[in-house]
Amino acid sequence: MRYYYPPFDEKLIAKIYTGTTTVGIRLREYVVLGADRRATAGYYVAHKRTRKIIKVTDYMAMTTAGLVADAQMLAEWLKTQAFYYELKTGTRMPISVAANLLSTLMFSARLFPFIAQLILGGYDEKPRLFNIDLYGMVTEEKYIATGSGSVTAIGIVEDAYSEDMKVEDAVNLVKRAILASIRRDAFTGNGIDIVVIGKNVYKEYKFDLKPEHVTS
Repeated sequence: MRYYYPPFDEKLIAKIYTGTTTVGIRLREYVVLGADRRATAGYYVAHKRTRKIIKVTDYMAMTTAGLVADAQMLAEWLKTQAFYYELKTGTRMPISVAANLLSTLMFSARLFPFIAQLILGGYDEKPRLFNIDLYGMVTEEKYIATGSGSVTAIGIVEDAYSEDMKVEDAVNLVKRAILASIRRDAFTGNGIDIVVIGKNVYKEYKFDLKPEHVTS
């Protein structure tokens, strides 16, 4: 299979991979999403309490890396689409449909793309986890990390991941992966947010940083 991409733009790609660490893990009964809270403008810390996990519905959420405005617009658009789908069909929008809608929108804007990379996770008939890049390519994953700290985070996740692990262990793994990125990546920091989604479950965790988290 071949994918069409516009001419490679290093500055464009750099905007996506600078400024955050987000992680997604799919278990047999749950999806766990995590992100740091630091928003940057170049080397300037623009905000220390940014929410990078956006709740779409009671059974679906997305993490964002890239430009905040683009990510927020995509999230609000998807919320509207999910509401309309349920209103029209009387059923909840499947996670795969949501991922493909985002993919179609982002692909249609490929000449002037949304500067965002998304992880979409949720539970319909089972847990689902999708990675969507700025040109609309969508892949289903068991685990994924995005952003400038993803190189550090993905190694931590890959080393300890098991689809059968307990949800508490998965939360700790996501937390540990993002903490490792905070220690090594200047654009990641200021706390960690984690969301667990399962059948009739949507639970949020918030972790503030202590000095030993950064220096150890």
